[in-house]
Amino acid sequence: MADQRRLAIITGASSGIGLAAAHRLADAGYDLVLTARRPDPLRDAAAATGARWVAADCADPDAFAAVVAEAGRVDLVVHAAGVMAGTFVRRESIEAFDAVLRTNLRSAFVVAAAALTVMPAGGRFVFVSSSSSTAPQPGKAAYSASKAGLNAFAAALAGEVERDGIAVHTVVIGPVATPMLDDVHFPMRTLGVDDVAMAIAWLDTLAPNVRLPVVDLSSVEAGPFAPEPLVPRAAQELGRTTLR
Repeated sequence: MADQRRLAIITGASSGIGLAAAHRLADAGYDLVLTARRPDPLRDAAAATGARWVAADCADPDAFAAVVAEAGRVDLVVHAAGVMAGTFVRRESIEAFDAVLRTNLRSAFVVAAAALTVMPAGGRFVFVSSSSSTAPQPGKAAYSASKAGLNAFAAALAGEVERDGIAVHTVVIGPVATPMLDDVHFPMRTLGVDDVAMAIAWLDTLAPNVRLPVVDLSSVEAGPFAPEPLVPRAAQELGRTTLR
């Protein structure tokens, strides 16, 4: 009998949210194809989750085509690849600005266009965005713009593929405790990577007739469940050890 498990491609799967999603979906019995640019940590992630893997730049159509070819059929795409890079506009080079948009926004188009060729009715996309898309960060114009563009891209895609029985979700997340925050200059209450991974896995349990275009996730700021503030490396160097 053919394998009836849902097949998921996860981008950015070598670390952070992508890796946590891989563990969560592997535990739920998914057939996984993991991809990221760095082969060594990706190989380790695949070994830990029983997944197949293809090292690729998901903003490169030819490279990502190899990921889809390995999958053969795609029921779920979790697009978690991304970077939080850049600086103030006065200091930013055009090359650095373009590189952020390439990784965070162009990649969403490349991934979606390729996956749609082998995604049946009942398929689903989950794009991992950021609260910077709706509350842009000074000093991170490229990142904020790329995530706002991702939100718009996902919304437009949803309108295109609903007639095909394919769902599209954007998970807009507040700060998450990953190395990506090391260079942020202020303390913050953060989510854990598994908090986001649980939400991603839950989305793929929804009935195919349910629309849920945006899920907004962030940590509570006060009360018995508020986590201790995370003080990133850059904030530590500035002596910032409490919330502003």
